[in-house]
Amino acid sequence: MSKRKIAIFTGNRAEYGLQYPIIKAIHSHPQLEYYLLVSGAHLQENFGYTVKEIEQDGFKVHREVKLDMPSDDLFGTAQAIGSGILSLSQILKDLKPDILVVYADRFEGFAAVITGTQMGIPTAHIEGGDITEGGALDDMVRHAMTKLAHLHFTTNADASLRITKMGEEPWRIYTVGFPAIDVIMEGRYAKPVEIQEKYHIDLNRPVVLYTQHSIATEFKQAGEQIIPALNALSNLAAEGLQVVMTFPNNDAGSSLIVDCLKALDVNKKKNIQLHASLGRYFYHGFLSLCGRVGRGVCVGNSSSGIKETVAFGCPTVNIGDRQKGRLRALNVIDVDYDENKIYAAIKRCIEDKDFRHLCQTCENPYGTGDAGKKIAETLAGVPLDLKLLQKKMTY
Repeated sequence: MSKRKIAIFTGNRAEYGLQYPIIKAIHSHPQLEYYLLVSGAHLQENFGYTVKEIEQDGFKVHREVKLDMPSDDLFGTAQAIGSGILSLSQILKDLKPDILVVYADRFEGFAAVITGTQMGIPTAHIEGGDITEGGALDDMVRHAMTKLAHLHFTTNADASLRITKMGEEPWRIYTVGFPAIDVIMEGRYAKPVEIQEKYHIDLNRPVVLYTQHSIATEFKQAGEQIIPALNALSNLAAEGLQVVMTFPNNDAGSSLIVDCLKALDVNKKKNIQLHASLGRYFYHGFLSLCGRVGRGVCVGNSSSGIKETVAFGCPTVNIGDRQKGRLRALNVIDVDYDENKIYAAIKRCIEDKDFRHLCQTCENPYGTGDAGKKIAETLAGVPLDLKLLQKKMTY
């Protein structure tokens, strides 16, 4: 019996980090073989050229999907979606996969879902049904991807219920949990000594891990929106906290954020360092160091601050509305774009022993692991027939 050919699309570093256990599970399954299609920021030098991290993990990159994003605005995003469809359609025509797997809510993935479903390829969407009401285009894109896709793998029961209420047939929906938890539970992340050696971190002093992305509907304000955080972090660094900053995703407005980060001139600032990308292995290692292992905090507006930190007992200071509405645990403190509030919230996360204990003991709403295995088993067993391709509205 021939193996099913599973095409997996990835468009940026954070998304790939979440897909890692899925790719691993598909690769290990005796009835499946993966074909990795890499696109977006993975192929951009100014965002760390993170395709090399995929190869370092031992995965083969089968094809590179070129996206043409001519400008750092919403026009550029629309152009990128169009060019992605053109590039990927030819690749899928040649590859002829049995199933296409796409993650989450980004514009690169949107292009992939459009391409796959319009070409009659059964398409599996991961992390549908979530809510982020904070001005990003995530909700619109994510829910559109849900209505296009044939199979839905969700991270929580609330998300599955929402997809049902969108009129999707219940047999298409699988509540599998958050895939990143698989990797975390396996302990596949950097140990403190590795972080100490690579990033020259003093393990006896607190660490602040900072990433802030632009918001699509407010992308022109992206630069000014990070100034309060940068001021607060500079003050905390002057007090001895170690601040590790990473670049944002390659969304509209990202260049404004990168320009502000570079303008800090971290080479002349003590206790601040800036990196295009840490990679999943070290990023999770830092979250562990900031959580139960050491003393630190995750700061910014990344979804990882909401969904991944709780597994490490790591406190989070979530800035602005980008993650508004997203399911979260009790380890998250929400603040506005206000220097004093950001400063005070970070200090609380570092110094308040009761709050840190709460962060380390609160319930994780995103599951306890094995999402990758559940997804692989479903992809191997689901009938590939007209019933799968011909979708019905349930009401």
